Amino acid sequence: MAQRATTDLEALLVGKMSAMEAERAEVERSLSDPAVLADHRKVRDLSIRRSALAGPVEGFLRWKRLSAEAEELERVSARGTAAGSSPDDRELGEMARSELPGVRDERARLFQSLLESLVMSQDSAIGSVMLEVRAGVGGDEAGLWAGDLLGMYQKFAAARGWECETVQLDADSGVGGVRSAIVNISGPGAWEDLWQEAGTHCVKRVPATEAAGRVHTSTATVAVLPEPKEIELKIDPADVDEHVTTAQGPGGQNVNKVATAVKLLHRPTGIEVRMQETKSQIQNREKAWRLLRARLYELEVAKRRAELSAARLAQIGGGERSERIRTYRFKEGQVVDHRLEQSFRLETVLAGGLDEVAQALRRQEIARRLAAL
Repeated sequence: MAQRATTDLEALLVGKMSAMEAERAEVERSLSDPAVLADHRKVRDLSIRRSALAGPVEGFLRWKRLSAEAEELERVSARGTAAGSSPDDRELGEMARSELPGVRDERARLFQSLLESLVMSQDSAIGSVMLEVRAGVGGDEAGLWAGDLLGMYQKFAAARGWECETVQLDADSGVGGVRSAIVNISGPGAWEDLWQEAGTHCVKRVPATEAAGRVHTSTATVAVLPEPKEIELKIDPADVDEHVTTAQGPGGQNVNKVATAVKLLHRPTGIEVRMQETKSQIQNREKAWRLLRARLYELEVAKRRAELSAARLAQIGGGERSERIRTYRFKEGQVVDHRLEQSFRLETVLAGGLDEVAQALRRQEIARRLAAL
């Protein structure tokens, strides 16, 4: 039974990896096309995909070479033990038998690594996300905490060499916090390392707004939406109502008198987005459409998650303290991730050093997905 399961997994691996090998060849072809090179967004998306495919495909080619080498060593070994074999055959057979265990072990290790790449292949294909941070429970301190979380993700993106663009920012002018913010983060591995940040982040500290020095518990919620490529999501423009208005809030004569704000309403779903971050109507329209596509895409993803895995449905819940995925304890200088039941150094994490946390969460998710195969 175990042998049959291994054979089935090998067949699955070969089929999927062969498809990825063909896809890499197609991506390389596209990146040499002058028409594609003229579109910086396509070049970025294709480059991210090429980077995601490189490791698994090279590993697959190495695995195939090791498989061929193991088969050849097995033939040589069998020939050396056959009746009537010559002294040369026996000597070669002995050498083959001594080399065979090492080749088989390396092939088995590589097979496991390729399986891990396979179960994460859909994640690595997504190179751009919309990350939203929103103040939760805790009043002014929740807004300050949301601002700290936003800074943490911006530093993490900078350390990884990812592009990080502020799409929307609703700042709290009173104490300097953030009520809500949306940033677009793009680069190889962005979705893989950020999607598990979704949820309620709880902080225990003495707030800057606390005069008596008491420790408060506040929250902020994080949502991480994959930004789809245009070809992945078809939106009928006839289903979208677009309104151009003057911006709202402080900003002087231009904000209040010039029509630069763009509001989009997707009638079939009722999803509405408004963008007024720049003084350019063209830029606001582009950002609004990107955000609308991401939210519609997430709506489709949520439907599939509901069918496939209830555990991955809700990203952020209601922002309650009891829903936390992670607690940041300033007094102890520790960050506790409740899914991992593991602690990390607070100063490092808030400075953007999320690598150790992201790797641990990825290992946990790989193990879960492999167990489900």
